Amino acid sequence: MTKRFGGIVLDISFRVLVPFTLVYGIYILTHGEFSPGGGFQAGALLAAGIVLSRLIQGRSAGFNISGEHAVIWAGVGTFIYALTGFLPLFFGGNFLDYSFLPFPAEELHELHAMGILLIEIGVTICVMMTIIDILDAVTERADIDD
Repeated sequence: MTKRFGGIVLDISFRVLVPFTLVYGIYILTHGEFSPGGGFQAGALLAAGIVLSRLIQGRSAGFNISGEHAVIWAGVGTFIYALTGFLPLFFGGNFLDYSFLPFPAEELHELHAMGILLIEIGVTICVMMTIIDILDAVTERADIDD
């Protein structure tokens, strides 16, 4: 996957399709608490946008994230997810008891929404980077076989 794939039609389609995919992925992430969707779906959509970018534009893509960085970011996403779950334990609450999160909020439901959003951000980062890392592993194997 070091070379570009496609021509002018794919480039134009890519420039139209990928921004909508990324924006819709962010929309799914931020509205996952209130509507169907959430971290996994948002991560899959964001990864699809990056994968399309890399397939069409090659290694010189603007959204290029290497496999080494993807593994690190997947760990960061898992850390955000775990920290959000365990943080209330240090402030007198139970596991995933968002009412004990140490963030300023006027209402209890604001803390609950903040906790769910942090969980979904962690899951989104982890899923997105895992998909990108799988793509790197597959394409690296294909580059070796050629």
